[in-house]
Amino acid sequence: MISVLIAEDQGMVRAGFAALLAAQPDMRVAGEAADGVAAVEAARELRPDVVLMDIRMPRMDGLQATREILGMARASSKVLILTTFDADDYVYAALRGGASGFLLKDAPPSDLINGVRVVAAGEGLLAPSVTRRLIQEFAARKQTDGREALRLNALTTRETDVLRLIAGGLANAEIAAELTVAEETVKSHVGRLFGKLGLRDRAQAVIFAYESGLVVPGR
Repeated sequence: MISVLIAEDQGMVRAGFAALLAAQPDMRVAGEAADGVAAVEAARELRPDVVLMDIRMPRMDGLQATREILGMARASSKVLILTTFDADDYVYAALRGGASGFLLKDAPPSDLINGVRVVAAGEGLLAPSVTRRLIQEFAARKQTDGREALRLNALTTRETDVLRLIAGGLANAEIAAELTVAEETVKSHVGRLFGKLGLRDRAQAVIFAYESGLVVPGR
């Protein structure tokens, strides 16, 4: 069962999310929080698999709450950002803060359910077109960090190829087909490169690929 904490300041919206997720056979709602401070406290106590995190909440916004939750000792929760705002700043800040994905509240219910499953499995939720577009836009505006580029030296040539394809939005099966190797081999490469670079999931891998200069938007 995937345990989910819902952090949302609007009671009716929170109740709707809870009802939707509780109806899924592989999910349970571990708890609810009406503001960022409560979300951090609940995450510390409940240690849910996934936190659905609204961005604009009282006492502490979702971005700060995300950073605090993921900064906890032995942090294992994944954060899926939910918001009515598709402004560039929010998307990039959330993913830089360690969130595993971003989803607009007006997305179809099926997208929310799938998003929870994807994030719980350790994948980054990059499928919504807004997310990948905005990552690219922000990465293009940043100067390449020389320190990040040096970290690429820790990777083998094949691991670098896999990282480049992850940044292109390819799933493991697609990467396997591209490189003509078994999918299990790709999974091994992904696990090793995540470990070497200290990455949590594919969302962070995409950001790293752009910020290190491995991938340049528009090329």
